[in-house]
Amino acid sequence: MEFNLEVGMKAVIEYVVGEKDTAVHYGSGGVLVYATPAMIGLMENASLKAVDPHLPMGFATVGTHLDVKHMAATPVGMKVRAEAELIEVDGKKLKFRIDAYDEKDKIGEGFHSRYIIHVDKFIQAAEAKGNK
Repeated sequence: MEFNLEVGMKAVIEYVVGEKDTAVHYGSGGVLVYATPAMIGLMENASLKAVDPHLPMGFATVGTHLDVKHMAATPVGMKVRAEAELIEVDGKKLKFRIDAYDEKDKIGEGFHSRYIIHVDKFIQAAEAKGNK
């Protein structure tokens, strides 16, 4: 199946950091600052928002690889933003440049890979795994 995705597709997502987004809440640290897992989730979400709306009905993407640096702390109450740009398309394999910012600094950067899947087949395979 042919997918109508092009290098250069982008998405931006932002929100205000809450206590649920902290390292303490995630269990990834003992400090009430923006957690690395929360930042990575935001970056992944920006990546899928860049391409998933352009896929045919019944298809989606799943994350397969991350290479990310978390470079600066962000306090609760500050706005964060993730930007994703599709930089490579190889059949169903997609690669994104991902960056994250708060109101003062660039806080994260890296690369993220996603794979296009047929949702029903993917769910069936996952459920079959549980039946073994």
